[in-house]
Amino acid sequence: MAATKELSIDEKLQQLWELQQIDSKIDKIQILKGELPIEVKELEDEIEGLHTRLKNSQDEAGEMEEEIKNRKNAKALAKELITRYEKQQDNVKNNREYDALSKEIELQKLEIQLCDKKIADSTAKIDSKQLVLDETEKTIKEREKNLKNKKKELEKIIEETEKEEKELQKESDKQSKKVEERLLKAYVRIRGAYKNGLAVVAVLRDACGGCYAKIPPQRQLEIRQRKRIITCEHCGRILVAWEEPEANN
Repeated sequence: MAATKELSIDEKLQQLWELQQIDSKIDKIQILKGELPIEVKELEDEIEGLHTRLKNSQDEAGEMEEEIKNRKNAKALAKELITRYEKQQDNVKNNREYDALSKEIELQKLEIQLCDKKIADSTAKIDSKQLVLDETEKTIKEREKNLKNKKKELEKIIEETEKEEKELQKESDKQSKKVEERLLKAYVRIRGAYKNGLAVVAVLRDACGGCYAKIPPQRQLEIRQRKRIITCEHCGRILVAWEEPEANN
């Protein structure tokens, strides 16, 4: 059985570069989808919070309306008592009874004044609360419309990219099997360390295509010779000599 041919550094770098290009395409799809689910979730949470606020405001308005109802009943009762006490004054036998009834009438008049004040206060609060209710309901409608559009957008992206993503993932798996295990582990580790998923980058305009740190001319020469795998001294990414700017945008 013939021994497996040892790949050159140039070939190993080419394999890593090709794997990175495939994975970067997958990353772009994930980024495209990844932002929308977050936006959808944030909108759903906001709408839930707005509904809670709306219910609380409605409950508070209901309590104020109940307060007005109770105060109106108390005011009506006070008026009835005043009428009753005034009639009783016509039949009193002495000044002491008359003064006592006069005191009760005065107390009921104060009760009516208090009820009027409480009714006015609660009415003003209800008017103010109604503004909050109207604004909250308007905001809920706007957010629900926005949520509906975001969900449609997300569903469309999933529908459009699902097939492409599956095909790219198959390519990535196939390409990963070609890469030497030690290098693959390093590649996966470096990819996981950066949000943009770039582990293999080209030297662009005398700088690392990942962190943009300047690379000395002598080191650039070594990278172009492809005699060993060289990583960026600043970010640890694997550096390659060929330039394909479109792949790193």
